[in-house]
Amino acid sequence: MDAARWQGIWQVFTETLVRQGLNLVLAVLILLVGWWVAGRARRAAERLFERWGVDVTVRPMMGSIVLWVFRIVTLVLVLSQFGVQTASIIAILGAAGLAIGLALQGTLQNIAAGIMIVILRPFRVGDYIDAEGTAGTVREIGLFMTELTMLDGVCLHVPNNKLWGSPIINYSANPTRRLDIEVGVHQHDDIGGAITALRTLLRDDPRVLDEPAPDVMVMRYAEGAIILNVRCWIATSEFWPVRFEMNRRIKEVVEQAGCSIPLPLRELRVVETARNAAAR
Repeated sequence: MDAARWQGIWQVFTETLVRQGLNLVLAVLILLVGWWVAGRARRAAERLFERWGVDVTVRPMMGSIVLWVFRIVTLVLVLSQFGVQTASIIAILGAAGLAIGLALQGTLQNIAAGIMIVILRPFRVGDYIDAEGTAGTVREIGLFMTELTMLDGVCLHVPNNKLWGSPIINYSANPTRRLDIEVGVHQHDDIGGAITALRTLLRDDPRVLDEPAPDVMVMRYAEGAIILNVRCWIATSEFWPVRFEMNRRIKEVVEQAGCSIPLPLRELRVVETARNAAAR
């Protein structure tokens, strides 16, 4: 092979190398800029949704959708730098989507569950929920997971599919809640006096709602005690403060009424046999 032919091959090789190198550099720049723009677009969309008054529960989900739309467009632009045609890109994305869908069925279920949660809204950001033992205050509903804050302040990330597939108890959905406290009164005490004193306690507390009317009733008979039920309706935000204070004040009120709260006692008897007595 003569020198002129080698020179021609080398020239084609260097031109191809330079062209593909420039394409690679440009593709990396497009990728970096596209990823940066996607993040900025997500934050801008969330601010826009906030300005429009969109519910705080929906904003993170919509922001995630905007983010991934920009990222997919960025990936398409990167592939086009290497000469991949749009039709080919669509075919590749379709095939990749099918493969990813089969491989990540659980992830897609989380996305679908997240969309259903946002649409039907069984809970919102700030609500305290319990889904078969998974309990906490909702901080954010994402595209894949929901973020909860437990009572001890620990952050808990729960897959959306787990929440959607479980019975959800929303303690914050209604403005009022019923408070039930059971208290035992000795069976030989004046039950009527205890009931009257407890009713007065409920009537004098301004946090107890008048409707539905509070009441104290006999629930059942236990060993050595009559169990009373102290029942009232209060605002949901006042539930735990009222419950803790009522537990403290009920004992005082019952004792002031001349009654006593029987506590469970266990009597232990040691039977001494004749052999043990002789050994002494």
